[in-house]
Amino acid sequence: MNSQILKIFYGLVALFFISINAQVQRNRSTTLMGCRFDFTIIADDSLTAEKHIDSVINEILRIENLISDWKSDSQISKVNQNAGICPVKVDPEVWQLTRRALYISEITEGAFDISFAAIDKIWKFDGSMVQIPSSKQIKESIKNIGYKNIILDSLNSTIFLKNPGMKIGFGSIGKGYAADKAKELMLNKNVKAGIINASGDISAWGKQINGKEWKIGIVNPFNPADIMGAFTIHDKSVTTSGSYEKYAEINGKKYSHIINPQTGYPVRGIESVTVIGPNAEMANGFSTSLMVLGEKKGFKLIDRFPEYSCLIITTDGNIRKSKNFNIKLKIYEKQLSPKSKF
Repeated sequence: MNSQILKIFYGLVALFFISINAQVQRNRSTTLMGCRFDFTIIADDSLTAEKHIDSVINEILRIENLISDWKSDSQISKVNQNAGICPVKVDPEVWQLTRRALYISEITEGAFDISFAAIDKIWKFDGSMVQIPSSKQIKESIKNIGYKNIILDSLNSTIFLKNPGMKIGFGSIGKGYAADKAKELMLNKNVKAGIINASGDISAWGKQINGKEWKIGIVNPFNPADIMGAFTIHDKSVTTSGSYEKYAEINGKKYSHIINPQTGYPVRGIESVTVIGPNAEMANGFSTSLMVLGEKKGFKLIDRFPEYSCLIITTDGNIRKSKNFNIKLKIYEKQLSPKSKF
């Protein structure tokens, strides 16, 4: 009799420990900041996981209302509306984000520039272009771009755009920043694992519910419907910029939607750049910048920041890794471009 009681007791204890250690994984997708966000959260129960996703969405909506230049009442829109007129006081969070954006501009020597938002839309990537813009049109379109004309006042927390017609926008790092802030919020709530995917700007922490690291796929830029390779991460961020996302084809020649802010011309020579590092905002700035800088200058830049690494796929199909790329990458050879080599 005693042995039966002990068996029941130990059985109940085992069930208790299983229940307290059991976790669930919940996924949700929605549109925020003009793009798709995918959320995966691991929590003790479904209701808690869903509540965490709700709080993450509210955090991203908060950020969107601060920095979205397409919302007329946002702080960034007010900065743009007062270009050449007067400085505008903004929240310290917005001021600091702008300061960090200018830092990226400095280290990339203008390959990255948040005042790119002022460019006239002379390049069309909706299939309507039949000829490339003239050199005069291009020169005119970039006249209001110049990060050195963005004046920050730390004492008063103001941003001033010196020239009328200037405009700033955070399309290049805003999603990465939002992903970072969502992760930070979850860590503060003691959420042990999750992944935020802001249309390719990814911030992950912890591990999947099965104990494995998060698996990240790399799109084959020569056939975007396919995944050309994959690697796993935990407690890392990954961003990818690519010429294949949008482009114009004129007289059999493709022109990327990624424009060099200094020249006004689409970038050439690189199909995609994937950057891995501790911070999605910074990785996003790097992936955009490296598309503009090109392979040689891009590697020279990333090598200065050992906590970040990158993978570049060139237009002729070569796959290049930065010196500090130490992540195990699995290549699916059958899906590579015939010109590609590793």
